[in-house]
Amino acid sequence: MTPVDVVLIGRNEGARLVAALASVQGQARQVVYVDSGSSDNSLVEARQHGATVVELDMSTPFTAARARNAGVDALDDPQLVMFIDGDCMLVDGFIDAGRAHLEANPKTGMVTGWRSEIHRDASLYNQLCDWEWRRPAGVIEACGGDMLVRAEAWQGIGGMDPTVIAAEDDEFCTRLRKAGWVLERIPHEMTRHDANMMQFGQWWSRAVRTGHGFAQVGHLHPEYFSKERKRVLVYGLVVPLLILLSFTIAWWLPLILIGIYELNYIRTAQGLIRDGLPKREAWRHALLLTLSKFPNLIGMAKFHLRKLRGDEMRLIEYK
Repeated sequence: MTPVDVVLIGRNEGARLVAALASVQGQARQVVYVDSGSSDNSLVEARQHGATVVELDMSTPFTAARARNAGVDALDDPQLVMFIDGDCMLVDGFIDAGRAHLEANPKTGMVTGWRSEIHRDASLYNQLCDWEWRRPAGVIEACGGDMLVRAEAWQGIGGMDPTVIAAEDDEFCTRLRKAGWVLERIPHEMTRHDANMMQFGQWWSRAVRTGHGFAQVGHLHPEYFSKERKRVLVYGLVVPLLILLSFTIAWWLPLILIGIYELNYIRTAQGLIRDGLPKREAWRHALLLTLSKFPNLIGMAKFHLRKLRGDEMRLIEYK
């Protein structure tokens, strides 16, 4: 049976890290915890739970990609590596299911499963996260940061790109696919996540970071996130400019153009309902998804401005 090692990353996760560490006990050969400058008792808790602790050098801007790379580097002869974040709990049985799938499918380089929110109904924003995590099983293009990866595949493409501050998992998965590996989501509960996103400002910052990811990963892989970038440019930039220009033509023309957003909102809600989201939640989620084009645009602009100036790509945090 192929051994599985776990790489956990986090900072100041407190009780959530304790729960994460407890959830991996007995399920992995090695557990490495990579800390990015915690001021709480994270380091003590990790050591008490038997994890190897790596303290990330914070003189260099933090990225989750850099932390995961450091975690793999600290493993002794890794073969299969399970990555989870410090605000997640590993669900019993996923490692066994993922390992069995990888052993039966030698061309598959990575498997993921279903992530769900621990406190799904604590806020609209948590509900939206929970919906984002739930995607159909089968062959996929990319996934989030929770994944079980062949060390051979990881090492073959050089791990994650430490300069990518958002959607680093998408960028990693894109290179995996280009290297010839198959990526799959198996129909199994994988992790339980605590987004703890309770305020509009947190959601807005997360949406800005998402936009930065659209632009940065799109810069590295132009074909990826192309639809997302086009939608952001149309609804976040082109339509607002047309509305402003229309004021100089006729007083009623802006009202018609504003209707584009209403139509987009309705179509988004209807799509969510068709995908199985309850109607009440769908209409509320659609409002955020329609609005998200504006913070996404800010994030895209932030990336291009940083690139133009030669600035470091620093993390955009939302909690």
